Amino acid sequence: MIEYALIFGFVAVSLALVMNLWRLLQGPSVVDRVLAVDTMVINTIALIILQGMYQGTTLYFEAALLLAMFGFISTVAFCRFLLRGNVIE
Repeated sequence: MIEYALIFGFVAVSLALVMNLWRLLQGPSVVDRVLAVDTMVINTIALIILQGMYQGTTLYFEAALLLAMFGFISTVAFCRFLLRGNVIE
């Protein structure tokens, strides 16, 4: 039964990733594109966690944690660059 739930999760998150890619390409402003990339990082983390659940290993959870930290720092740095013009003061 869990296999069906995982397959449904893979399909749903992959569909969300494709829709975020569309928003990234069609976004009318830079802010829309930044939000699309941030949401794509979250969807990629979800795919990594689903893969870890499917294979039954904890190695993927550590990779998802590293990607989450990288995604947060990059989003904050880019937003700071858009607001102030520089990242490091």
